[in-house]
Amino acid sequence: MSPHLSIGLFLSPDFAAQVLLDALNRDRYQVTVHTSSDQFCGFIEQEKQQLDCLILQSGSKLFNLVNWLHGQVIVLPAVILHTHLDGMPPNNNSADADPAERSLFTYHTAEFHTTPTQFGLTDDVVEQAIARFIHLSPNCRISDSVEAIAIDPATQSLLMAQQRRLIDKLKERLGYLGVYYKRNSQNFFRRLPHSQQQELLEKLKVDYRDIILCYFTNDGTLNHRIDDFINTSFFADMSVPQIVEIHMELIDEISKQLKLEGRSEDILLDYRLTLIDIIAHLCEMYRRSIPREP
Repeated sequence: MSPHLSIGLFLSPDFAAQVLLDALNRDRYQVTVHTSSDQFCGFIEQEKQQLDCLILQSGSKLFNLVNWLHGQVIVLPAVILHTHLDGMPPNNNSADADPAERSLFTYHTAEFHTTPTQFGLTDDVVEQAIARFIHLSPNCRISDSVEAIAIDPATQSLLMAQQRRLIDKLKERLGYLGVYYKRNSQNFFRRLPHSQQQELLEKLKVDYRDIILCYFTNDGTLNHRIDDFINTSFFADMSVPQIVEIHMELIDEISKQLKLEGRSEDILLDYRLTLIDIIAHLCEMYRRSIPREP
């Protein structure tokens, strides 16, 4: 199955589409460009089960297009492209912003707003839009009118089905990328409050100590322990240097204990293999979260 993500791109006829096409990784996306609302609606109607994301240029035609999408109960990951800064929702893309504070939106509250310049400088705009969509609550607002505060039950069911379909398809087509999209950036180590950072570090240190203690034994739980440690690190977006620091701190503690007991520290050299093993597992997790060429 092709690893490409299917993107529907709607632009005004006078917009230089090549600017966006050049910014998009051709090994990752299959992009279909439309400048006619009618043709784009027909394309979406035909390909809605295969589409992974929409990129929609803001402007006078967008309002009618979004109304049509709502009427057809089609809710997909979306990037709203602002060709002028005027009207671009402030702080809408901030990872630290409370979703409830994203009061300005066009299509649904998980849409990602950007400009052509920002699009060209950011290589993961589509991924961020998809990640937001996967975390989108079925009770989200898809209209900024007072009368339509929440999605009706039928649309809730469809939204959840589309979220599941997208996650399953990403898993099937892109392997670990599907898992990558399940990560919540709010749980990344660098974004946690200090107290939670310390709590996470303590957990990782305890888990790593357990791995060290059973690494050269016949303990049948070793692989499970390593998997748990890697999963925790991956979903917290821990870096390799942070893992190395955990290793060095633990080895230093063990070294001090061995000195107090009058024992040789030579055995500690063997645990370099543990660190190499852990780093290899973590790097492979990150590597496999990136789509590969077909």
